[in-house]
Amino acid sequence: MIELHRLDNTKLMINVDQIESIEEIPDTVITLNNGKKYVMKEDAEDIVAKIVKFKNEIWLKRLSREGKFRIRDNIKIAVSN
Repeated sequence: MIELHRLDNTKLMINVDQIESIEEIPDTVITLNNGKKYVMKEDAEDIVAKIVKFKNEIWLKRLSREGKFRIRDNIKIAVSN
């Protein structure tokens, strides 16, 4: 999940796997798979960057568990096989 902000600056946690679309019309509107829409303060580019960062963190943790990467002091080290 990523943390975003509504126009009134209240925080909202969004499950990135439920996002169907992100539009700027002119405010940023996130539409979920269930049809719910949320108007957000962040622009679409910032939201996509947060999604990419979140997904990358998940994959790095998985690769680390599989022994393909080691994470030490926030430095990612590739392990050759």
